[in-house]
Amino acid sequence: MIRERKIKEPIVAITKAITEGKSLEKALDLLPVEQIIKEGETIIITPNWVKDKQPKDAVVVGPKTLKILINYIKSKKPAKIYIAVGSGGAKTPEVMKTVGYDKVIEECDVEFIDMNYGPYTELELNHEIIKSTPINKVINEADVIISFTQLKQHEEATISASIKNVALGWPPAQIHGYPKKQKGIHEDLHGYIRSFANKVPIDLAIISCDKAMIGTGPSNGMAVDTPGLIIASTDPLAADVIGARLLGFLPQGVCYLYALYKDGLGEAKIENMIIKGLDIIEAEKIFSKAAYGKNDVMIDKEKFKDIHGN
Repeated sequence: MIRERKIKEPIVAITKAITEGKSLEKALDLLPVEQIIKEGETIIITPNWVKDKQPKDAVVVGPKTLKILINYIKSKKPAKIYIAVGSGGAKTPEVMKTVGYDKVIEECDVEFIDMNYGPYTELELNHEIIKSTPINKVINEADVIISFTQLKQHEEATISASIKNVALGWPPAQIHGYPKKQKGIHEDLHGYIRSFANKVPIDLAIISCDKAMIGTGPSNGMAVDTPGLIIASTDPLAADVIGARLLGFLPQGVCYLYALYKDGLGEAKIENMIIKGLDIIEAEKIFSKAAYGKNDVMIDKEKFKDIHGN
């Protein structure tokens, strides 16, 4: 790994407020953000900008909430904030203009880096197909890496959340093509995500379920309207494991999550997480009601299940 994650403890905040932005602020206030982001540091925020669709479709993050996140981070007095991501489904500038992210970047006075292009440094990976990949050199400046994404079911990755967001948002489309399939990433997608996550730490994982996706994700599924439901964590694996649980998967149901747990990257056992805000069962009920019209389509319907179910 290029460096250790800022906080090892798997602290998870699950919140719900009137708006996604209010819920995000509430979640961040429950986390030790002052230990993650310190004055004078360089911050990379990687939002999910996979395609030029609207946030209501649950494909990309909302620009209003991104603005709230940027301003929250600014209050910690970092030296620089980069919005750094490379879209896989369209040219990144097209996504920016279609959704309105360009206005957010201008209004917040932060710098944008299109990760689909260089200048590059080479990132070595422990993967049978992708031995290494060029990555924009901004990676060498990052003191803090933040992943901000929607929760989705995914036709290949099973789920798409904080870990996959960075693993697929950073490799350059200039090299890997659109949608980043030319060099072998998708020949072993779970193995690739695992290898990337073992190299690049995510210090703050933010998963919005405000507009989540079920069915045929990551771009053509059904949007679930769960106003203001947010998962945020110091441990991206813990965050993604809880997101997976909302979608109906225990850790072993998502190959790369279970593999990363076995690698020791983070926590997958709920009983070992420090949960703040809503409890997981309450969050499952809220999501179930929004997605399926009843609040009992959930992993923990009868009792709380351990990592392998019971």
